[in-house]
Amino acid sequence: MDTDPQFLPETTTEAGIGLGLSAFAVLSDGTKITSPCFLRRAERRLKRLQKDLSRKAKGSRNRARARIKVARQHARVAGRRRDWHRKESTRIIRDNQAVYVEDLAVSGLARTRLAKSVHDAGWSAFLGMLEYKAAKHGRYFGRIGRFEPTSQVCSACGIKDGPKPLHVRAWTCKECGTVHDRDVNAARNILAAGRADRPNACGAPVRRASVPAQRREAGSPQTGRTAQAGIPVL
Repeated sequence: MDTDPQFLPETTTEAGIGLGLSAFAVLSDGTKITSPCFLRRAERRLKRLQKDLSRKAKGSRNRARARIKVARQHARVAGRRRDWHRKESTRIIRDNQAVYVEDLAVSGLARTRLAKSVHDAGWSAFLGMLEYKAAKHGRYFGRIGRFEPTSQVCSACGIKDGPKPLHVRAWTCKECGTVHDRDVNAARNILAAGRADRPNACGAPVRRASVPAQRREAGSPQTGRTAQAGIPVL
């Protein structure tokens, strides 16, 4: 693997990236990257090959050949996903001087009913490519904590509006009235949090301004903490 630095021309653009299942990735500028769902698309053929494998006698040559066909199909799916990850990660790194992502608990999500979709997305591999390419091409790559309330905070005024069920894809801030796309708002909050936590020239993180938590937040896991403000409108 080529590890020599290949610095790209500098750009002033930075991006916060939210990963999901309805859209593979959403950028803070509103760009949505649709998930190709390589495993889902190959599922019918895989089921047929698995069924054919199960019918072969154990220890037979026919079973060995059927097992190879199943393995090859899985390898094709993985190869297509890996190639797509390479192209998308290269494009994002090329277009942005800094990228910020959320530190997802992928291993935990892989044990839920969403396991197949999580494995199909391949988030960990994609983030690994982003991080590697950022270092190689002179870009900045940052992760924010997984407990940041990115989907609860209004990216326009910084007020924490509270948790929302997953089926809620758009909401209106009760404080400033801004109408948000849930995923785009989260990506903008990731960008703001990443910028705030990025070390400055002296190596210290830049602190965000804070406002007192609202009374209706009492009893939430964030009790006693301050809501984050100063999130810029992009």
